[in-house]
Amino acid sequence: MSSHQLTEEEIHDYELQLGQLRLEHRDLDKIIEIMTDQGTFDQVQIRRLKKRKLALKDQIITLENVLIPDLDA
Repeated sequence: MSSHQLTEEEIHDYELQLGQLRLEHRDLDKIIEIMTDQGTFDQVQIRRLKKRKLALKDQIITLENVLIPDLDA
């Protein structure tokens, strides 16, 4: 990432995107929990949902790092 100062608009856009990603991550967590609790779940589908959830987590961490840069860097 570049070291330029973020504008208020960029910060706002990133925060909105971060909120959407966190919401989708929570929703996937609930869906996975419901599917596994029912006991009649498709292993392939669960695996895909978990993979998507991990990808979302990576995106969340990336955005958090942009918004809150490491002070040691």
